[in-house]
Amino acid sequence: MRRTSRIFMLVFCMPRLAKRRIMKESNPMSPNSIPWLFAVAFLFGGVKAFSSATQSNEWPRHRGDPALNGIARSELGSDLSLQWVFDTGEFLKSSVVVAHGLAYVGAESGQIHAIDLKSGKEKWSYKTDMAIEAPPLVEAGMVFVGSTDGFLYALEATTGKLLWRYETDGEIMGAPNQAIRPKSKDSVLVVGSYDNFVHCMDLKTGKALWKFETQNYVNGVPTIYEGKYVVFGGCDAMLYVVGLEDGKIVRSVEVEAPIAASVAVADGVGYVGNMDRAVMAFDLESAEMVWSYQPKSFPYFSSPAVTEKTVLIGGRDKGLHCIDRVSGNAIWRFSARGRIDSSPVVSAEKVVFGSMDGKLYVVSLKSGTEVVSYEIGEPISSTPAVVNGRVIVGCEDGKVYAFKTQS
Repeated sequence: MRRTSRIFMLVFCMPRLAKRRIMKESNPMSPNSIPWLFAVAFLFGGVKAFSSATQSNEWPRHRGDPALNGIARSELGSDLSLQWVFDTGEFLKSSVVVAHGLAYVGAESGQIHAIDLKSGKEKWSYKTDMAIEAPPLVEAGMVFVGSTDGFLYALEATTGKLLWRYETDGEIMGAPNQAIRPKSKDSVLVVGSYDNFVHCMDLKTGKALWKFETQNYVNGVPTIYEGKYVVFGGCDAMLYVVGLEDGKIVRSVEVEAPIAASVAVADGVGYVGNMDRAVMAFDLESAEMVWSYQPKSFPYFSSPAVTEKTVLIGGRDKGLHCIDRVSGNAIWRFSARGRIDSSPVVSAEKVVFGSMDGKLYVVSLKSGTEVVSYEIGEPISSTPAVVNGRVIVGCEDGKVYAFKTQS
């Protein structure tokens, strides 16, 4: 590892890179072999077990679905036409989610804004005590958002009325995820915190159900796998699989360096980039590495999108990387003029993402060639939402931009 990469990781994961643990306990998961599963899937036309946003007019959670695959139902055209701009008045890193005809986004001011999707006008806002960098989640008529004040807030989605709040002992930098516990059938939320824990609480009441301790910050969104497991990484350089029902450890594996983003899961394999220079695929049953992609010595803050045959991820080498799901070999690389911390979203045969060069890009999924781009002029580190042929994205200038596309 280069000295600069090592210094960078220590700054991001400040308190410590604690002694790592490798825990392999009894595994209740399916005994299917991942390589065998891939072979059969591709023989019969590709892997089909991918979730996506529930409706083409909604993007209610970060990355679109509980497995965080970054796949949109809505198709994009070949142009970008600016529809409206909403100014939060503050620095903005939170990603937009869309439901109930509203776009929801947090801001450095501590406010979460609900913006009318058609007009771009604010419907309501709610102020927390500190900055919001995490994306919201919309579920069951409520919007949930974590703040750097350490609280997870539950608000009425249409009015912004506070329903409950759950306290952690550290900043919340990632969105919560939602699932139904397999035995109790309770609807629950799971969220990571800079108190080194992943917390699970009842969705309706905010009552604590369990929490799982790691050895450092948890920055990304916990992934829901098979409705039974929670998968996540963090600054302790470990990838964890814990039971959704009780929060008990099922699997853990070293990932060589801290994880700043979220894990995408498909067909028993977890895909994630780390803060050194690797994008990795892990068999979640055996806790073994399937492949490691290491083209350059640059970190990955982007979360991957996973399609039937490819893994797509942005890097701080200014590239969007398209990787073969089976072999881990490069298929293509798109070069921007700035680093890509924005997580890509796949819309049919196109991929949309932002860059720190101030551009929103749409590229071909097949070839990686640029279809269209729009120069906003300020860094984009957040992830776009794709709904009804529209792209809605927040920018570090504090503004939310909504674009229409046409075929």
